[in-house]
Amino acid sequence: MKKWLRKALVVSFSILTLGLVAPPPALTMEQPNTDKPSKLNAFNEQNTESKLYTDFESNYEDYGYDSRNFVTYAMTQAETKSFEKFGSKIGPVIEDEFRTGILPRIESVIELLAEQYPAEDLGQLEISEQPTGGNGEKIFHIFDKASGKDIVRFHVRKDHPPQDGYWFNFHYHTHHDGFQTHHALGDIYWDKNTPPKWLS
Repeated sequence: MKKWLRKALVVSFSILTLGLVAPPPALTMEQPNTDKPSKLNAFNEQNTESKLYTDFESNYEDYGYDSRNFVTYAMTQAETKSFEKFGSKIGPVIEDEFRTGILPRIESVIELLAEQYPAEDLGQLEISEQPTGGNGEKIFHIFDKASGKDIVRFHVRKDHPPQDGYWFNFHYHTHHDGFQTHHALGDIYWDKNTPPKWLS
């Protein structure tokens, strides 16, 4: 409602009731200015961007096999598989740190893979279906469905340095060296107590 109209209605209401009845709150409440950015608007814009992955359909064949579509598809799966692995006990505790610290690094690795892969072969790349539970490290693997061979493996390991509590060490391996080298993505601190099993 326009500001001048609200003011006119408040004045009219006050005159008609001789000031004995307060105008309805809907007339006196300050309406947010949608033209000016607010913290809530900024948060919503940021949330919309992070939900891009979750809103994108997991089957990207209809969108064409270019690197941008592959990255979006892979990030949708990466986020889904990660939180599936974390389960309801670990997920809520590390969610914020994972989204801000680890997920962007996973995206960088996937973008690099998409740039190096020929566009016509991107359609052959898929994401593994099930993360491992218990104490297993696998979050998800990107593999070539034609050959069945893994290209990149994304893992998380529970580390327990002496007298330092428990940490989740996120890393990945590539087929270039037979998946031997740990390429660090980052660490998230858990607690002094032993973390629950994955998928729990």
